[in-house]
Amino acid sequence: MKGLFKPKLHTPADIVCQTRDLLLIVEHICIEYQMSELCRNIRELKLILYGDSDKEPVPEACAQLTQEFFEENTLRILIKCLPKLNLEARKDATQIVANLQRQQVQSTLIASNYLGSNLDLIDILIAGYEDINMGLHYGTMLRECIRHEIVARYVLQPLHMNKFFDYIQLPNFDIAADAVATFKELLTRHKSTVAHFLSDNYEWFFAEYNSKLLESSNYITRRQAVKLLGDMLSEPKNSAVRKRYVSSIDNLRILMNLLRESRKSIQIESFHIFKPISSAYLSRTEARF
Repeated sequence: MKGLFKPKLHTPADIVCQTRDLLLIVEHICIEYQMSELCRNIRELKLILYGDSDKEPVPEACAQLTQEFFEENTLRILIKCLPKLNLEARKDATQIVANLQRQQVQSTLIASNYLGSNLDLIDILIAGYEDINMGLHYGTMLRECIRHEIVARYVLQPLHMNKFFDYIQLPNFDIAADAVATFKELLTRHKSTVAHFLSDNYEWFFAEYNSKLLESSNYITRRQAVKLLGDMLSEPKNSAVRKRYVSSIDNLRILMNLLRESRKSIQIESFHIFKPISSAYLSRTEARF
């Protein structure tokens, strides 16, 4: 008789459906019972995707969850409703979104296809840095979405990239540091896409980079900027950009000032960049004589 009263087990797809229904309710009116049920569901979805100390995630369950998540726009609803969730549910939701970017269904990353058709969601994630309560959650989601080249290509546009120069200088250290991590990911992950972006946007991008980052009054910003610049210029696919950058006397002046820094970390990183610049400058000078 006991078996008659056991709760019915739900499939991963069922849990996603119920979560979506609860999100739609919470989006318009926050009722304590629904919110509590929603948070439990989100925790259960995370458990399916990540497993726990006793069991590993089941690939079939993960695939079923992923398929349902993207088929009915649950990702969109979750991202939009994230500010309404409590802190623990936000953390769980952030981990769910991050994990879904890597889940394959029949050998296909369906998250990439979905985001390619819903790029307006990326606008929400980028703007998240402007909200002190949401910046870290949306920033983590954004970095995971940038795994998909179609998303990175969308963000690597002047309209979006220009915002990062301001986000990196936000007074909240944690959010500024997160913006730096995303900025670095954008400029280093997809080599060919980055090379095209830097070539097409050389003038305004490096003008901003030099004035707002390399010449920033903040030591940490300068240190991170000079390290990232070295990484970008050493990438073989950026060889044309490197030649153009190292041929500039203005860039030489900036790096010489960085070489005078009292902090050794900046001196060392600057020196690695300075070497090809100084060589190019000396070669050009010798050619005149």
